[in-house]
Amino acid sequence: MTPKKKTTKQVLAEALNDQPRTPLYNPAALSELQQAFDTWQHRDVRPADRENWQSVPQMVLGSRTPRDLLYTPLSNPEFDYGMDLGNSGEPPFTRGVHANMYRGRAFTRRQLAGYGSPEDTNERIKFLLDHGATGISIIFDLPTIQMYDSDDPVSTGQVGMSGVAIDSVEDMDLLFKDIALDEVTVSLVSHYPSNSAILFPMYLALARRRGIPWDKLKGSIQNDITLEEVVRSGPEYIPPQDCFRIQCDNIEFIRQEVPLWNFMTINGYNLREFGTSAVTEMAVALANAIETLETLQARGHDADWLGRRLAFFWSIGNDFFEEVARIRAVRRLWHRIMKYRFGARDLRATWMRCHVQTSGVSLTRQEPLNNVVRAGYHALAAVLGGVQSLHVDSFDEAYSVPTEEAALLSLRTQQILQEETGVTQVADPLGGSFYVEALTDEMERRILAELDEIEKLGGYVATIKEGWIHRKISDFFRREREQVESGRIRVVAENIYQTKADLPPVNVFRYPEGAAQRQHNRLEKLRKNRDNQQVDTALEALEAACRGGANILPRAVACAEAGCSEGELFTVFKRAFGLWKPPVLW
Repeated sequence: MTPKKKTTKQVLAEALNDQPRTPLYNPAALSELQQAFDTWQHRDVRPADRENWQSVPQMVLGSRTPRDLLYTPLSNPEFDYGMDLGNSGEPPFTRGVHANMYRGRAFTRRQLAGYGSPEDTNERIKFLLDHGATGISIIFDLPTIQMYDSDDPVSTGQVGMSGVAIDSVEDMDLLFKDIALDEVTVSLVSHYPSNSAILFPMYLALARRRGIPWDKLKGSIQNDITLEEVVRSGPEYIPPQDCFRIQCDNIEFIRQEVPLWNFMTINGYNLREFGTSAVTEMAVALANAIETLETLQARGHDADWLGRRLAFFWSIGNDFFEEVARIRAVRRLWHRIMKYRFGARDLRATWMRCHVQTSGVSLTRQEPLNNVVRAGYHALAAVLGGVQSLHVDSFDEAYSVPTEEAALLSLRTQQILQEETGVTQVADPLGGSFYVEALTDEMERRILAELDEIEKLGGYVATIKEGWIHRKISDFFRREREQVESGRIRVVAENIYQTKADLPPVNVFRYPEGAAQRQHNRLEKLRKNRDNQQVDTALEALEAACRGGANILPRAVACAEAGCSEGELFTVFKRAFGLWKPPVLW
């Protein structure tokens, strides 16, 4: 009988229990403090507050983690500076992955861009770069995300409406017209492994067309099974095990051929925005990362080699101190996982590097200018948590794609944080706070406990197939909506402090006309002018790789170079792997 594999929680408990601790606080001082604290509590604190010493914050996408009225050294009496905190840039990296943090390198200001046709979005990219953006994030329209060509009947009415429409390498060329791919970092918000295996090869084919070596390209894709099999409303799904296989194929190929590219941005953001707590967001992402690394190790790849290009993507919501604490907590936890579970020796391979986007679900249509304040606090929490790059949602995104005016204000929010507030001058300025350190420990415990539950259920892919994660989302979303509607979760201008005043109208973004027709015309021209025999040969080779177990990415690149459309590649995946119905659709 095969021995049962230890969970991450068990591995870490064994590793850390063997290490001697040096508590920062003197036992005699703690004893004296306890007496003084008890006296203060009974003398100065109202009886009602003593009886309700802990409260549970109720807010959109919160974790409902109880909070004490006051935090002291008694809240974390075993606190060990070296083991639990450390200096910035040293293990366990609670205080950040760089010794000088933002003094050495400012966080990347990476605003989203994507609407209409490739030509339209190209203009927005140039606008953002001209106004101080330091990275590009490309968001695609729904048909592109769902892997249908713009002229597919499924795409009707959606082309260019929630992002940019991309059907082939020709569109990718127009999207990045006059953009030096080897000089700017690009995040392709490709979402799914299947989509990443289609769109990123188009990007690589474009680089090769322009004579840019792949080892000069810097950026990231998402490539996350969670988004394809859980956070999705598409009509057709491939089975989870095949989706996970494509995710690993993408990683293997990109790490070997595009060494400066982040081959996977493990996506907690969209899962949380879809309807999970702050704890579940991180536990699920870690479970996915662990299973992915285990699979790639079984393929013969080293954890140090893999860890150096792994990145995470988190949502930042309204619970300010919790958001700071959980970024610190998951950075420490990921270091420990890489070191003790995977045996990583390269410290950089143990870094939890992350991009953060402020919460879109937290934005309201009522009094939308309030969203400027919300997103500003979200961004401040992200910076105080020590993130590597940041996107600030625009105040009008509860209505549509942001206008240029709103997108510029979001970029200016980041620039003001960087240049005018002084918060970037000190590494981890909240480090050592009795509250923040106790909350960081509590968030780590909660994330690890939920990760343990996933692993005991058989791992992340198993929880998708069996519907555990779908039920988790459904239950959380239902409870949260009930609490918003009942007023227990208070949302300014939505269910409290509502105004009857007539407010100025919102300048809502107007989508450019003719995007769908331009895409239809370009597809017609593509199919007419390309070598269709070469296309058929490339697609056949891709299907053979899908069925035979070979890495599919080299064949996907060949398809992109031959002029295959996105929908044609997705058709191959569906034919080779078959279709799967998520549990919520049964």
